[in-house]
Amino acid sequence: MINKKNIKLLLISVPLVLFVFSCKPMHQGKHLFILSGQSNMVRLDTDASFRPLIEAEFGTDHTIVVKDAMGSQSISRWYKYWKAPNGSIPESRGDQYDRLMLKVNDAIKNQNIASITFIWMQGERDARMAFGAVYEKSLLGLYNQIGDDLKRTDVNFIIGRLSDFDMKNEKWPHWTMIRDIQMKVGASHPRFGWVNTDDLNDGFNALGKSIQNDLHMSVEGYKTLGKRFAEKAIQIINDN
Repeated sequence: MINKKNIKLLLISVPLVLFVFSCKPMHQGKHLFILSGQSNMVRLDTDASFRPLIEAEFGTDHTIVVKDAMGSQSISRWYKYWKAPNGSIPESRGDQYDRLMLKVNDAIKNQNIASITFIWMQGERDARMAFGAVYEKSLLGLYNQIGDDLKRTDVNFIIGRLSDFDMKNEKWPHWTMIRDIQMKVGASHPRFGWVNTDDLNDGFNALGKSIQNDLHMSVEGYKTLGKRFAEKAIQIINDN
């Protein structure tokens, strides 16, 4: 039989249980963000706009950010099975990837990883060298390479699309081809996405020089790029 004393204890315990569950962390484990690419990734300061948004969403103690990039490099420096359109193999293949993964593996040692998001800002060199014919295969190959090495099938993938620097392909012959491939791949899977950079290469660069449709982005452009990467990453993680 339930007496008045038992009813009172029950009424007290129910809110207490609800309080305990409400204090449970929303995100178990840590969210890993891997950023790589060439010069526009080199110049991106993750602390300026990317990291603050990521940490606000998932918590400082639940995020790991690793960035490693090098300017003027083809995707061949990351994708270990890259071949030129004519079938030739470069001397340096995959060495930048190895350097990146050394940092990644050190950062995640003994950590419980809740999600992995790979963010890629590259393609200028391949557009300049007319390597567009093998870029899609290389891009997907690089993504699969990361998943295989980290033993995950749920890696998120975000691509920074090439800007409007050379829309007539007058300077670099495969500029729009690489752009199209990046959009195609970015839209091909629920865990993939791409961000626009066409409006980020006007304004003033770090030297105070006025730029328009430049190969590189403005000071404010890099801040916006970091924000867009973060927003897209948050969206994909939460959607999945």
